[in-house]
Amino acid sequence: MTENHKIVHIDDVEPNRRRGGDLRVLLSPKTVGSKTGFMGVTLLKPGESVAEHYHPYSDEYMFIARGTIVCRLDGEDVKMRADEAVMVPKFTRHRVENTGTEDALIVFHLCPLAPRPELGHVDTEERAGEA
Repeated sequence: MTENHKIVHIDDVEPNRRRGGDLRVLLSPKTVGSKTGFMGVTLLKPGESVAEHYHPYSDEYMFIARGTIVCRLDGEDVKMRADEAVMVPKFTRHRVENTGTEDALIVFHLCPLAPRPELGHVDTEERAGEA
């Protein structure tokens, strides 16, 4: 298979737990050479959350593939369940929490890319237990 058609398995990517949960960026400049955006998954066990942040350069598209979550968008809690999606425009503060009784799986895509990876996220909340 050519580099333009590389298959990336979830187990090929190390989890990122810096903001909470288990985030894995599957398709990115690093993994497949993408130039316009990146895509991945967030796995949340019941009660787990991803700390609030925003993206100054990118819109984020989230699809709830499994489970029930609350997505806080600029302070407003929005309940979401499997098979629902939301677009989070750039500069929108957001966090997600698994409020259900089963594991949640969220598929996300962000575009366009930030000029450098470290500029892509601005944290606005410390992770629980990290004061």
